[in-house]
Amino acid sequence: MTGRKTRAGRAGAVVLACWMLSGSGEAPAAQSSCDAIPRPAFCTAVRGDRAEGWLAQSRSEVMAPHGMVVASQPLAAQAGLAVLQQGGNAIDAAVAAAAVLNVVEPMMVGVAGDLFTIIYVAKEKKLYALNASGMAPSGATLAHFAELGYHADPANWGPGSGMPGGGILPVTVPGSVWGWEAVLKRFGTKTFNEVLAPAVDYAENGFPVSERIAHDWVLPPALPLRGCCSERDPDSVKTWYIAGRPPAPGQRFRNPDLARTFKLLQQQGADAFYRGEIAKAIVAKSTALGGTMTLDDLAAYKGQWVEPASSSYHGVDLFELPPPSQAWGTNEILNVLEACVPKWAPGQTLASLGPSNPKYWHLLVEAKKLAYADLYKYNADPDTSPVPLARLLSKPYAESLCGKVNPDRASVRGPKGSNDGNGDTIVLSAGDRDGNMVSWVNSNFDEFGSGITVPGYGFILHNRGSLFTLDPRSPNAIAPHKRPYNTLSAGFVMRDGRPLMTVTLMGGDMQAQGHAQILADVFDLGANLQAASDMARFRHSQIPNVLRLESSLFRLVGSRLTAMGHDVRSANGKDLGGVQWLMYTPDAASPTGGFYRAGSDHRKDGQAAGW
Repeated sequence: MTGRKTRAGRAGAVVLACWMLSGSGEAPAAQSSCDAIPRPAFCTAVRGDRAEGWLAQSRSEVMAPHGMVVASQPLAAQAGLAVLQQGGNAIDAAVAAAAVLNVVEPMMVGVAGDLFTIIYVAKEKKLYALNASGMAPSGATLAHFAELGYHADPANWGPGSGMPGGGILPVTVPGSVWGWEAVLKRFGTKTFNEVLAPAVDYAENGFPVSERIAHDWVLPPALPLRGCCSERDPDSVKTWYIAGRPPAPGQRFRNPDLARTFKLLQQQGADAFYRGEIAKAIVAKSTALGGTMTLDDLAAYKGQWVEPASSSYHGVDLFELPPPSQAWGTNEILNVLEACVPKWAPGQTLASLGPSNPKYWHLLVEAKKLAYADLYKYNADPDTSPVPLARLLSKPYAESLCGKVNPDRASVRGPKGSNDGNGDTIVLSAGDRDGNMVSWVNSNFDEFGSGITVPGYGFILHNRGSLFTLDPRSPNAIAPHKRPYNTLSAGFVMRDGRPLMTVTLMGGDMQAQGHAQILADVFDLGANLQAASDMARFRHSQIPNVLRLESSLFRLVGSRLTAMGHDVRSANGKDLGGVQWLMYTPDAASPTGGFYRAGSDHRKDGQAAGW
């Protein structure tokens, strides 16, 4: 849940009331949920133990010799796996899985969103990074926002200052469809007609909504234009709700309008979206609500192939997305930890401190604060505001930051404000028998994005532009055809020039700090991929300087971190993102030369599917 949205009224009685036959849905079989009233007795149970290893681990890593797809919903992972089994490669599988996620996890991702990916192409032994994120439309000027009553917020000195969180104004020109077609044409072996077929099937025939996704299925307010937002878009209610209610767990949901969109892409490719009837529908909806996007804005859209940001950590090479993505903050966090932990805790390492020691968490949080201070100062569209990445990711620069941290006391990196940095998305990973590997992040930004739906086409418009700032002094100030600061993150790890693993974790500004935590779990603490995804995490919000710990971690170290000066809150898994990642392990005895191992986060409804 984002800070801009509420879940009022989702009591158990409402959940039960929407279990009915209607337009898009069918009544599910009787089942119990801990959101129901009265609460079922099983909700007071304690979790059982594994038979071996770390008893709290949710499951073993999934291992497979030929290929793997890891996604936040099993139908999507299996759709990608089927593409691999039918002779497609990891790039084909990633697009197929992402398209199915548009259907089965629609609050998180859609065709009118952003896409970034890092792809390892085995035959070239090379990494490629794609930025297919949105650009502000022609009329998106500071003066236009001021005329509508929107100004920089003095309580928010980071991304999003003064911007409306929803509605038509933060909608940027979407990049997802351009990106899907670009990766298929450059590296794929299949066409839109083939890879979109599973998504068309689920959109037309429906699927039963799973428990976690049903919990997230809440439309945000999106109207009016001025003083947004207090009312829902009627087209969104018609498209996404059943008889005026969100689908309940087990209820079948169909989206024939989205099937229509996918069929147009199958027939006409990305031109249908950027120059054809879908483009006309987007502009018509935008114009009706006071938006400024034009047909020329859509027709002119192009993504960019970019060089990933890179650094080393404990003998491996980490590649993350460059600006305007925040992902390079992970490189800086790990550089700081590598340089400064020996100074902050002489004679100790992160491993010797260990995750039951409050100092372990204190040092990670303080390294995060340093990196995010640089993100908030510099990160923006590099085409308009160059970011000094070489300096910020250098080892000497990391060394220079060590003295800014008190090893025993929490720091304050700016005036206390109100922006919590929340957001939502999907991530996925794919690997094939030839060694191609994909680290993928695709997003509406907030849950159901802008809250605005294009009628007749079954998709939401994203709201990534809400991360622009209305402060004219900022390099991230909104301007036409500019890309905003972007929380989307995808990473990749190489060892000795060979591919090792993808790095993905969804969840607004949790992503860069989450990447650092799970990489420390693997390379400092020795965790396998599933264990690392299961381990408790923190989320620090830079502007309010609030530290959220998952409840078990809060009980373990929360009081001691509070004594060190941190403003600590207990949180559940929703605030801590979701990991979907894989690793390639060479094996000379294997006919395929190696195998994949993967972890899928228990905080989501996902699956690692291999063959």
